[in-house]
Amino acid sequence: MKRVADTSELGILVHRNIRLARRLTNRQLGTIAIERLRDLTKTFGFSLSLGDVQYLDGGWYITHAGLLRLSRRRRCSGIRVHQVRQLCDPVMGRWVFKATVYPYPRSKGFVGFGDADPSNVSALVHGAEMRVAETRAVNRALRKAYGIGLCSVEELGWTPRSNDSGSFDQRKPPVSANNGHQNGQPRLRDRLCLLIRQYQLDAGLVKASAADFCKTPTLRDASRDQVEAFINTLAESAAKDRDGLICRLNSYTKSEEVVS
Repeated sequence: MKRVADTSELGILVHRNIRLARRLTNRQLGTIAIERLRDLTKTFGFSLSLGDVQYLDGGWYITHAGLLRLSRRRRCSGIRVHQVRQLCDPVMGRWVFKATVYPYPRSKGFVGFGDADPSNVSALVHGAEMRVAETRAVNRALRKAYGIGLCSVEELGWTPRSNDSGSFDQRKPPVSANNGHQNGQPRLRDRLCLLIRQYQLDAGLVKASAADFCKTPTLRDASRDQVEAFINTLAESAAKDRDGLICRLNSYTKSEEVVS
């Protein structure tokens, strides 16, 4: 009797997911997308109303919440996460984590790595790269452990578009809650870090040069317009003559501590 009840509940969930998916996408889902959702629901018990999966840019994506709920239903034995310190660079905002999922007590574990830096995360989460990297590692390990071929939303390096006009990923965050972004653009600090990494420049010397360019005691004392002008000049100089730029940067001593 219990097996029959479970099958009935699963059938109701399939019907509910398909009905909700058609409503959210204005009935624009094709036959393949519907069948894919049906298969995902039957195989993993994902719930669209709970946010386990999302339909973005013409495809289905699993979410972190959906993976965690699946691990609980499957009675996951444990998840271990730690930083891969030798690959992390806090100054550049780059973080790498390793996650190991143990789906059952005597499992050897399924490993997943997750990395994040300002260049591969959405502008909405700049400044939170460490958390994004950890989430990505856990997601990849969980997907391996339970055989899920879908990419997770959190692993995307862009802001996805949803067919649901009311979806959270289409709403622009208010300026006061954008972690220092202006009109959804990356922070100046992120742009500077990307240039430093791209051209392999010495961060301390670049900061000293920036303070000198802005004619301020420290880079922190400079105005946004001054910093932006410096970054534009630095980018142009690095692209045209990196060796010449490095020679000029070497004229600044590392002992000049400048805090950005």
